[in-house]
Amino acid sequence: MLAVAEARQRILSAFTPLPPEQVSLSDALGRVLAEDVASRRTQPPMAVSAMDGYAVRAADTEIIPATLEVVGAAPAGGSYQGEVNPGQCVRIFTGGPVPAGADAIVIQEDTVAEGNLVSVLETVPVGHYVRPAGLDFSEGEILLKAGATVTARDIGLAAAMNRPWLMVRRQPRVAILSTGDEVVMPGDPVGPNQIVSSNGLSLAAAVRARGGIPISLGIAPDNRETLAAMAAGARGANLLLTTGGVSVGEHDLVQSVLGEAGLDLDFWQIAMRPGKPLMFGHVHGTPVLGLPGNPVSSLVCAVIFMLPALDRMQGVVAPERPAYKAQLTVNLEENDRREDYLRASLSYSAAGASLVTPFSRQDSSMFSRLAHADCLVIRAPHATAASVGDTVEYLPLPSGMLRI
Repeated sequence: MLAVAEARQRILSAFTPLPPEQVSLSDALGRVLAEDVASRRTQPPMAVSAMDGYAVRAADTEIIPATLEVVGAAPAGGSYQGEVNPGQCVRIFTGGPVPAGADAIVIQEDTVAEGNLVSVLETVPVGHYVRPAGLDFSEGEILLKAGATVTARDIGLAAAMNRPWLMVRRQPRVAILSTGDEVVMPGDPVGPNQIVSSNGLSLAAAVRARGGIPISLGIAPDNRETLAAMAAGARGANLLLTTGGVSVGEHDLVQSVLGEAGLDLDFWQIAMRPGKPLMFGHVHGTPVLGLPGNPVSSLVCAVIFMLPALDRMQGVVAPERPAYKAQLTVNLEENDRREDYLRASLSYSAAGASLVTPFSRQDSSMFSRLAHADCLVIRAPHATAASVGDTVEYLPLPSGMLRI
């Protein structure tokens, strides 16, 4: 059986970033930037006031109270076109351009106005409450980097940069095919020997949350001709996901049917729990990731293998992070030859230390445990027994399968 790290490396090596496309700023949320984004303007474009008050020459406030003549006004969206000379000031409002000659702002609370004269009651230094040109950023400055996933904050920044559109990576199109006579869609009649299918829907949600476009091919029965016809619907997709039917039982038809269709098999079976029967290969140039039919195994394998593949196709650039580690709150037995991923909950001690509690039962048929888990505790092959207080590594399960 192939090691998890080797399987992951082989899968990721099969993918490259998809071509870029242009989208409007309003449609860019969650997309991955295909190029660096430079500002098209300087912000603010000129020195502006940070407060309501009066634009003055700081030298005129050295001796207080100082009486200054108000010679004009500079509201936000307007400006005073003249120059402030000694003994003069300009009424100004937040965001208003600082007029020539002025080098400080006196807030209105520190003044007393009477007609066209104002008494300044506080001395102010040069630059007081003045936002200089380019305080936020300058024209040509790169503020968003290629490979970053666009957030709501990035949308606001790009708008301030006067960028109405962005170049992003195309969204991976992922065809999803569930298999088996024993599964039916939620809401359909359930026979005495059938179960409700959850794989297709949970995988589609994970694909969508990670920036891809899921394409549901439905549920293929255990029939070679029908399975082949439905799998053909993946042509043009960037990835075909199958669930179930990749083992060696009489009804596990995916590998043989796809083999007849030209499957170039890379590997199947990995030293992992849950998720031993995992298949990867290509059919007519389309990568195929065959996930186990067990719902828990399917989604755990999707987290470890599919989501990174989607990141690779979208050109995601993520900084290297240290391993996530926490202290055990329960004892664990020694592990066998398979790398184990234990569903667990996270908590914190009074001192702020991370604590992890693997669930007492890890049966891979218990999907509710996965839904309620905060993370997966990683147990290396042949790991020795661990005790309460020992440090273990874990993989977070972020809400909605979004990027960690």
